[in-house]
Amino acid sequence: MAIASIRPAAVAGQFYPADERVLRMQLSELLASAVPLEQVAPPKAIIVPHAGYVYSGPVAAAAYGALLPLRSQIRRVVMLGPTHRMAVNGFALPAAQAFETPLGRVAIDREGWTALQQRPDLIVDDRPHAYEHCLEVQLPFLQTVLERFTLLPVLVGDASTDAVAALIESVWGGPETLIVISSDLSHFHPYQQAQCQDRETVDRILAMRSGLGHEQACGATPVNGLLRTAARHGLVPHLLDIRNSGDTAGDRNRVVGYASIAFCDPVPHASKQH
Repeated sequence: MAIASIRPAAVAGQFYPADERVLRMQLSELLASAVPLEQVAPPKAIIVPHAGYVYSGPVAAAAYGALLPLRSQIRRVVMLGPTHRMAVNGFALPAAQAFETPLGRVAIDREGWTALQQRPDLIVDDRPHAYEHCLEVQLPFLQTVLERFTLLPVLVGDASTDAVAALIESVWGGPETLIVISSDLSHFHPYQQAQCQDRETVDRILAMRSGLGHEQACGATPVNGLLRTAARHGLVPHLLDIRNSGDTAGDRNRVVGYASIAFCDPVPHASKQH
């Protein structure tokens, strides 16, 4: 097991600016310009993309902006995302006790970190986390929209939907806990094909139908687990944004799809604004 007390930023200067001032400016602009497809109650869980900010930042910002009313309430963020660089059987927690970005350090939730180690399908190892971008790129957004929070970063490898759902359930917590699932959608299709495929994938998520494959979403495994758990808790999914890299900063011959989806408590009919 590789051990380090602090997991340094691995993709600063690549996926997002390494300079603190420039990063804060970019995040401010992304959040200010986000126009979600609908206004939602503060979410318990979100699905957000994990490409470079020039590609998926506008889509992610639609979800992170919805967290602003919870700025002082959320005290723990549980993040799950797929491994891109190192195969893992089950789940991987870092040994590191803090993650660092140009905006500062975020401490690991020690209580959750310790409790999850009771699972036989989970390892504690810094190596899968060392160069993984899918969780890191979420942190500057979280550091911007939330006041203070601890982090429970879980990389998901080969795991069943039941196993992911059980893990999420075990760390679900109360209003102080936010669940973040990091996933892009389809990869490297022509623009129109990607639009159709991604819309089908999102419609499936909005119908709370698990069973997504990795050709539909690279984070299908954690997404499927969230769908199972969110349904158990009666949450309602809301699409906040759906685009692809051809809409933001890439060419349209080979695009990557992105969506931001919020899972919220149902709004009682009597409290709806007409």
